[in-house]
Parts: sequence; structure tokens; C-alpha cells
Amino acid sequence: KRIAAEYGIAIEGRKKEDIAKDLALGMLAEFGSIKNSLQLAERAPQKTKEIWKQYGITPRGIDREIVEALHRVHMGVDADYVNILLHAMRTSLGDGWGGSMIATECSDILFGTPKPLTSWANLGVLSLDKVNVVLHGHNPLLSEMIVQAAEDPELKKYAIEKGSKGINLVGMCCTGNELLMRSGIPIAGNILDQELAIATGSVEAMVVDYQCVFPSIPATASCYHTKVITTSEKAKIPGTIYKEFKAETALTTAKEIIRLAIDNYPNRNPDRVRIPGKPMKVMAGFSEEEIRKALGGTYKPLIDAIVAGQIKGCVGIVGCNHPRIKQDFGHVTLAKELIKRNILVVETGCAAIACGKAGLLLPEAADLAGPGLKAVCNLLGIPPVLHMGSCVDNSRILVLAAMVANELGVGIGDLPLGGAAPEWYSQKAISIGTYFVASGVYTVLGIPPKIFGSQNVLTLLADGLKGITNSAFAVEPDPVKAADLLEAEINRKRAALNI
Repeated sequence: KRIAAEYGIAIEGRKKEDIAKDLALGMLAEFGSIKNSLQLAERAPQKTKEIWKQYGITPRGIDREIVEALHRVHMGVDADYVNILLHAMRTSLGDGWGGSMIATECSDILFGTPKPLTSWANLGVLSLDKVNVVLHGHNPLLSEMIVQAAEDPELKKYAIEKGSKGINLVGMCCTGNELLMRSGIPIAGNILDQELAIATGSVEAMVVDYQCVFPSIPATASCYHTKVITTSEKAKIPGTIYKEFKAETALTTAKEIIRLAIDNYPNRNPDRVRIPGKPMKVMAGFSEEEIRKALGGTYKPLIDAIVAGQIKGCVGIVGCNHPRIKQDFGHVTLAKELIKRNILVVETGCAAIACGKAGLLLPEAADLAGPGLKAVCNLLGIPPVLHMGSCVDNSRILVLAAMVANELGVGIGDLPLGGAAPEWYSQKAISIGTYFVASGVYTVLGIPPKIFGSQNVLTLLADGLKGITNSAFAVEPDPVKAADLLEAEINRKRAALNI
């Protein structure tokens, strides 16, 4: 009802199903919008919106900006690099303040807004004597149905009849993040762990939807007994079993998948099973709403801690693992460096999983933080690194920044914030980085994007944007040096605010 009210939809005296239908239609209309605005972008601070308007980068729709971007880079159209890149920023804002934010809100409406909880992470969550089903990808719809199906008494009984001690669901990548923060389902790993999970010899089925799914996993699975099951018509992979997911038959399909996994359990070769290590305990589920609630319904306590210097600022670490970087090294090293300097860290996606495996998503990790941040974390009983969800949930970080800026009456670009993607791999990571920069957040990439052929483009992105959004991109592969850059930017913003 709260989101419906934002869209101007009548609520009083109406059934929730009717409200939901009108809200869904209102959200869908924004993808091909002709109204020249996005409703949820109105959450941005007034000063930030004025900057967008001044430079013509206010998103007018979601798909509309993507289609126009394709047209602008067609032969014989836009030849002005500044004009092209400003539109790229507008397109990215349509992602962050449009598509991603809508997806986050819809997931919360359907499955509940995440609340802090504890669970487990790393490959040690796989079971030696249960049917292991790995849920991998980025769409929570099917995986939530599989969670329901795994609780079916008949399937539980069937799993025992096949010689196992039950059904063990674990997550992988952002589907795993969604299940972790809402249901406490343990998470086996991030993007570079997907083949390693199969190589333990203990996985009966890996169920995938789309994004960050390696097309090589059927080849890896063919060396073991694992069945790989694809579920999306837009993401088929040769060598897999295809079980198309449709909302109308979701639970039936989920039960079929669980049964298939159970039938595969007797094919496991115990002599080839190698599950490494022990699981690491994690605390996850820090939605923006729950963070604000923990602070008493307002961000004033956080603002006061920043003004007093207990917390120097905040950095969002996001993004993937990259095959050219030692797995998790960039994420974990940068997070440790930042918290040591009294900078609070919020994370999503593979970055959050990396820090979970490293033990940084625990209140006890506050012992690694500087004295000011440590005191705040101990007072609230929270980790110095907060798990805020999947990749799409970067929009939660935007909302948090907007809320703080609105309380102070400033723009997001005025806040002592930073962003980083130390091991980015997926193309969407660049869109995410761009909508953070376009919103006013200085962002450091650990892998250089393919822009080094143009000095003009480099100069604009690394320096010129400071005159537009008071932010910029930087590229720094060394996570310690990246921490230096982020700390310097936070200090610059603090000085401008006279704190």
C-alpha cells in the first residue's frame, strides 16, 4: 500500500489484489513510458534531481533510454562523446532509480522485506548425507517456489526412501542472496564458486535461471553425477535439462525439480565427495527499512555519528568476482581497509558473499574496525560490513543515501560516500557504477573498463563529472590504494560540509 500511494493509486476500501494489479500496471507502464518521468526517481533529493534536470539526464523511462542509446551509437547518429556519455548516465539512472528499484520493491511485496537474520556461507554448507540442490542466478521467483516444494511432506519422505537424510537447499550468487536474506537459506558461494560446488561431487541438481550462469557448467557437471536444470526461455544452455518456469505452474515445476534431484541421489559416488572446510556464520538481511528502524525511524543517530567523526563515512562495495583477480581478494581487502579507517561498509551481490565467507558479516568483526566504528557496531550489535542483498538491491543503497540527504537538505553528491566494484565482471556492473556516479557517488573500479582508447572520455569520467554530479570514476586495481582514494574523497566531502 505504501508503494501504491507513491504511484497515486487509490487504496481505501479496495481489495489488496485490485491494488496490486493497478500497481503492477503502473510499474510496467514505466518501461515504455511516455510521461517523461519515473515515479521512484522522485525519492532522490531535490538538489540531485535539479542537477539531473540541468544536464538533461533525468530518466524519462526505462526501455526508452536503452532504445535511444542504441540509436545514438548507430552509424551516422551521435558523434559527440559528451552527449553520448550524458545519455549513458541517463540510461543508467533509469536502471538504478527505475528497473532495479521496481524489482526490489516487487520482491519485497511478494516475499517480504528482509530483516536481519543469521545463516551460513561457503561450500561447507553442502551436505554429506542429504540431497543437495543449488539455486543459482538472479530471479527469486522460482527459487522461492523450490523452498516451498522442499517442505512438501511427500518429497521429504521420498528423499529418505532414496537413502538420504533429507533435502538441503543452498544458494549461489544473487538468487542465493535473495534466499539468504529472506529465508535464511545458507549460501554456498559467489560467481566463481559455481563450478567448484559441482566439483565437490555432492550436488544432485544445480537449478539456474539467468545472469552470471557459466555456459561451461554442463561440461563440469558431466564429470560428476550433477544435473543442471535451466528454467528460463531466454537463458537456455546446451547439455542441461529444461524445465520452463511459469507463474501459473510454478509450484508444480518446483516439485518436479526437487523430485529429479532426489532421484539422482543414488547416483552420487561417496568416494568422490570432497566438501571443503566448515561453514562460516553470517548476519544478513539489512534492508534500508530495517536499518532505519534500528536507528529509531530516523537517520539522525547515523548522521550524528558521522558529524562526531565516529564514523567517517560510508562506502558501498558491490559487483562480481573476476577470473583475472584472486577470488574475493579485492572485496575482502578493501572492506578490511575501510572499516579499519572508521568507514562503514554496505554490500550487495558477490561482494557481500565474499565478505560473508571471510567472517566480516558478523558483529564480532567489529574488532577489526577503527575505534569509532567499533563502538557504534557494538552498541547496535551489528557487523561493520552490512549485507543489503542481491545486485538488484543496489537500489536499497540509493534509497538509504537519498533518505540521509533529505534529512540534511543536501544532494547525494554532498554526502561523505563512496562506491567500489573491485572485481567487476558482468556488464551490468558498469551500469550500476554509472548510476552511482550519476547520483553523486564517487566510484572506484578494480578492473579498467574498455575506454582507454579515448583521452577525452577518460578525462570526462575521471575528472569532468565532478563539475556536474560532484563525483567521478577512478580505476585502481590495488584495494589498499583504492581505500586511500575513497578515504580522500570522503574527507573532501566532509570538509565541504564543515564536519
